[in-house]
Amino acid sequence: MVDPAVRYGIDQGLELIPQIAKAKFDESVEVSLRLGVDPKQADQMVRGAISLPHGVGRTVRVIVFADGDAAKAAIEAGADVVGVDDLIEKVNGGWTDFDSAVSVRHLMAKVGRLGRVLGPRGLMPNPKSGTVVGPEEIANAVREIKAGRVEFRVEKAGIIQASVGKASMGSEKLKENILTLIKEVMRLKPSSAKGTYLRGFSISTTMGPGIRVDANEVARLATELR
Repeated sequence: MVDPAVRYGIDQGLELIPQIAKAKFDESVEVSLRLGVDPKQADQMVRGAISLPHGVGRTVRVIVFADGDAAKAAIEAGADVVGVDDLIEKVNGGWTDFDSAVSVRHLMAKVGRLGRVLGPRGLMPNPKSGTVVGPEEIANAVREIKAGRVEFRVEKAGIIQASVGKASMGSEKLKENILTLIKEVMRLKPSSAKGTYLRGFSISTTMGPGIRVDANEVARLATELR
């Protein structure tokens, strides 16, 4: 069904999703972006977060490092686990059964010790991704993540991978989610990055093959998105 030598238009690529998503569960849809950056250079690291208009189609598990009124606000906003020393100890022991971690700013001196556990998994709270915030911002951060905010970070090979929804969402919603993500990645283009920025783009489902999509078309449509 999918010709690996063809670069499909985004509409054509998304039309293939229902045909390749044949698992007995609702497969996630993921995108891979190849960027013209060198992540080894500090000024070419691309990292951020964006709330997708149609969410990601699944329950997002959020933990929060907070105390006092901020902890209470996080719980009321829907955080799955909230704590400080006890939660740090649990995560330091290897527990990572969650999708996102948020911390109030004044606790980062303690939370920073979890870099060995959370860093390699892309779960470390970071101001650039909106997961290190002030106490008054904690509730909004939790609600946004729960509603479908996606965090992304370029990997060593210049690749960004992110989930953009479920196969059952349909082409239109997936397309809008994808273009919203791409627009944000384009906005974060480092000034030191030279040449073509979005060099490759593909879509895949949990169990399906990668569908190569015309990166130039995707970049153009994303910049036109309002």
